[in-house]
Amino acid sequence: MFKRINRLPIYLPTPDHGDANAAAAVQELLGGKFGEMSTLNNYMYQSNNFRAKKKLKPFYDLVASITAEEFGHVELVTSAINLLTHGISVPSSPDLTPLRTGLDSRNTYHFIATAQNAFAGDSMGRPWSGDNVFNSGNLVLDLMHNLFLEIGARTHKMRVYEMTDSPVAREMIGYLLVRGGTHIVAYAKALEIATGVDLTKLLPVPDLSNTKFDYARKFEEQGLGNVLYTWSDTDFQDISLIWKGSHPENGQPLRVINGSPEGAPVPDLEELPEEFAPGISKDDYTMIAKRLLAQL
Repeated sequence: MFKRINRLPIYLPTPDHGDANAAAAVQELLGGKFGEMSTLNNYMYQSNNFRAKKKLKPFYDLVASITAEEFGHVELVTSAINLLTHGISVPSSPDLTPLRTGLDSRNTYHFIATAQNAFAGDSMGRPWSGDNVFNSGNLVLDLMHNLFLEIGARTHKMRVYEMTDSPVAREMIGYLLVRGGTHIVAYAKALEIATGVDLTKLLPVPDLSNTKFDYARKFEEQGLGNVLYTWSDTDFQDISLIWKGSHPENGQPLRVINGSPEGAPVPDLEELPEEFAPGISKDDYTMIAKRLLAQL
């Protein structure tokens, strides 16, 4: 089971003006092959299908706890995409083409199908596919895949960071560079325990420290690169048998924190009458309120 908290991992600023093309690029970090939907579903199926959970509990706990964090990452990237479309269109008569901006945007899907919101697809509009899930059942092979998946995700985040100077996009990417880097180290340490091979000597891949990115540096300074959360008050605590020692890059001690981070409010998206979203008028609100109160 999962416990859902109505918070984002970090605060995301609302931009004065949106950037539809930046939103299109950020879609890759959500629904691309190396996006957060892939990391989430890879780890979710691997943890759900994990064999010998009791015998190999520290490894199971590691994959299971990171699964829970990835749910939050999906929500974070989704929220960033939604904020990147803030203020792009304005309400007006349909005959005045209030959605004309969509014609000049890379991804018209944002304007036609989703009311200027994120969707389950990549930067080119291709829908996310379950073919992106790898779950061989072999522990070492799955851990190697996860290491590669996180490195691929890190590479894509670095490239999208260099494509846009949007504060909301860079704030989100800066945080995920740090947290994704943490997962890379975690899987490398798990592989070292499982095989005896020290893969942490390869890191970071690509060979560029997170501290080189202005929006990532503050999260590194907060120590978020050295922390793994259990995402549970009582379970998955055996990750401490893997997540121990010091960080291979900064040399700081690694810590396991029971539970989840405090987080920040989830953006409350405004109405978009020109997209007929949510499509509830003032009169509708009044009637809905009456119906809700009638149930008390």
